Amino acid sequence: MVDRGSQPLNDALALVAPGTALREGLDRILQAKHGALIIVGDDPAVLSVCTGGFLLDAEYSPQRLSELAKMDGAIILAADASRIARANVHLVPKASIATTETGTRHRTAERMARSIDVPVIAVSEAMATIAVYRNGLKHTSQSSGWLIDRSSQALSTQQRFRMRFDDALTSLSRLEMEDTVSVRDVVAVLQPGEMVRRIAEEIDGHLVELGSDGRLVQLQAVELSAGVSDAVSLVLRDYAGPLAQARLRTLSADALMDLPQVVAILGLPAPDDQLHAEMAPRGYRLLHRLPQLPPVLIERLVERFGTLPEIMSASASELESVEGIGTATARLIRDGLARMVEASIFERYE
Repeated sequence: MVDRGSQPLNDALALVAPGTALREGLDRILQAKHGALIIVGDDPAVLSVCTGGFLLDAEYSPQRLSELAKMDGAIILAADASRIARANVHLVPKASIATTETGTRHRTAERMARSIDVPVIAVSEAMATIAVYRNGLKHTSQSSGWLIDRSSQALSTQQRFRMRFDDALTSLSRLEMEDTVSVRDVVAVLQPGEMVRRIAEEIDGHLVELGSDGRLVQLQAVELSAGVSDAVSLVLRDYAGPLAQARLRTLSADALMDLPQVVAILGLPAPDDQLHAEMAPRGYRLLHRLPQLPPVLIERLVERFGTLPEIMSASASELESVEGIGTATARLIRDGLARMVEASIFERYE
């Protein structure tokens, strides 16, 4: 499993993604039933643990990489994998560096990656796999078919959560217009919204490995997650504290589906019947839907009136008392909120 929070490892995986010249070379090595140990980086730190071999400084090509892999030693590439610096090199990282691997090639690869911040690739002749090491992390690359299958399953699940999110968000907007929002209504938006974000992160991890084979998956994933993160952030600003989003992300998948646990970690009202406790939004989300209303004025409106119901009931003169709001902007706010109320009534009785 890829550590999705490790950008260096993701960068290394991108180097060996399908469609790249380096991956073509690695596939040739596998097809020839050979193994290889490849270092992507030829800075002084790498060269300091190299002995023997010979200097090439030749332009990289998949064919050259495959031919050089027939020799026992390691292959050293330039940092951008555009040139083959050395071949048939013996690597001598410190034996005291911890490793969990058993094979000689993989033990050396892990020790190199732990001691020097460069991508290290081990192609296993026996297992026909490509393992990528970076710092203390390892990931074994999967086939495009396997990754596309997993991504398709994730997209299907993400689509279901997106439908739940859209329905809950529409319902929340209507309830906010009617000033009848409960804690349950807020959590009903946050749960699927956070799941859409998490699944998008999982798919992003697969896309790193898929490279050019993941274009269609990427298009679907972008469409399904579009606007969700911003909407969730605004809902949290409306109903919870400044650290709410970070706290929400600490919940496990099981805890995220537990209403009371979400309520507790977000610090939402908790009377005896906590899930039905009424709440008033601050108004950030719906005010952001008004065209030509700058964020700075939204902040001032919330600071001045406190809640969306108070903003909606404010007169034109009261709105104009807010710094930066003139007659035209006050009319825009009142007319825009009035149209939202009308749309809410229409949807309710449609």
